[in-house]
Amino acid sequence: MVSWVFVTSGLVSVQRVLLLGPDDDARRALHLMLDRAGKQVAAMSELDAARRYLAGSGCDAVIAAPGPAAELAAEPGTPPIVALLRSREPAGAWALLDAGVDEILAEPLDELAVSLALRHAAARPARRGAAGPGAGAPPLVGDGAAMQRVRAAIQQIGATRSTALILGESGTGKELVARAIHDASPRRDRRFVAVNCAAIPAALLESELFGHARGAFTDAVRDKAGLFEEAHGGTLFLDEVAELPVALQAKLLRVLQEGELRRVGDTATIKVDVRLIAATLRDLAEEVAAGRFREDLYYRLNVLPIWLPPLRERTEDIPQLARFFARRLAARHGLGEVVLPDAVIDALVAQPWPGNVRELENVLERALVLAEGPVIDLAYLSTVMNVRAPATNGHGDDLSIELSIKKATRELEQELIRRALGVTQGNRTNAAKLLEISHRALLYKMKEYGIT
Repeated sequence: MVSWVFVTSGLVSVQRVLLLGPDDDARRALHLMLDRAGKQVAAMSELDAARRYLAGSGCDAVIAAPGPAAELAAEPGTPPIVALLRSREPAGAWALLDAGVDEILAEPLDELAVSLALRHAAARPARRGAAGPGAGAPPLVGDGAAMQRVRAAIQQIGATRSTALILGESGTGKELVARAIHDASPRRDRRFVAVNCAAIPAALLESELFGHARGAFTDAVRDKAGLFEEAHGGTLFLDEVAELPVALQAKLLRVLQEGELRRVGDTATIKVDVRLIAATLRDLAEEVAAGRFREDLYYRLNVLPIWLPPLRERTEDIPQLARFFARRLAARHGLGEVVLPDAVIDALVAQPWPGNVRELENVLERALVLAEGPVIDLAYLSTVMNVRAPATNGHGDDLSIELSIKKATRELEQELIRRALGVTQGNRTNAAKLLEISHRALLYKMKEYGIT
């Protein structure tokens, strides 16, 4: 079942998918299929609600019924659109493609078909009126000294053709910076293709990057272009580049040096013009010393390094980041205006944030979705994360609190589970994600508390 591994790991830049259509068995099955592939899925029944979601979201692709798919395809700035057909009648498919839909899916569905449809849709040029191939990506937020240095480096690096290497901890926003470099470059109107090298099994990674010829292996039923060819004229972003197998490192080096590649199972060479941006959270110098990374490739990648500071070293940006995420998440979930009091902002600034900006966004999403009313107060925030509130009683006595959901009362746990199930319309997989517990743990707790 090697092809299933490809399905769950091989999608290029498609992590957030919007499902638009009636809440029926077909949509639920597709939702579960995407969940298993590790995708972030939002499901909606109404076109207007989908438009509001897309306006405040960094969605990567939309899978919709034919009518809504055609309407969204005609609107500027929308992400790739995949139309879901319940008939294999060619005329309907051609009409949708003529209307601007990027890709077609026909029932009955399987994981390979969904994977290929999303992959092909993501490879399409940006829809006219969008802000370029990277449209939909959230901006770089923060005006502190550290982010000002990052922005200056982006402008300097973007003006060159040289390879860039982005260094930083997980969750610091390396792909956002890569996109910003691309947008600041002369290639801004061409494709930006991103792939996480750690997410694709080594046996499939060579074919993903360099393509393959028909008959190269058992499942190679046709010639297939790799990511380098898809990014021709534009930018290819290799995240977690330190995870590349040594054998592939040699092939990558050749592409960088010669500007040409050879597909798996082919003898002909193909010229490519690609600007490469790589990223890693590892110390590549240590990887070289340990023999896990080629020294010559390291020097080839490390032409223009840029380091992203962790959130704990740019705490001055946390208030701006928190309010930005609150506005965007409120729009995504249709919550209206949301208020973050000063005490909540102070508490957020006081946290260490080992997960960096990604952790901050996740915490705010849990708080916004599960809270009652437009105001997120400090007492409630402490139920979705460990919060140390910087407060005193006026006499110098520290009133800081540190609570977690595990220490909350049984009544509060039951209430959180009910809220999560309400928000997700009974989808237990998504509810478990909101609560940050396993699906099995959620089922156990529902049985324990008699929640149906």
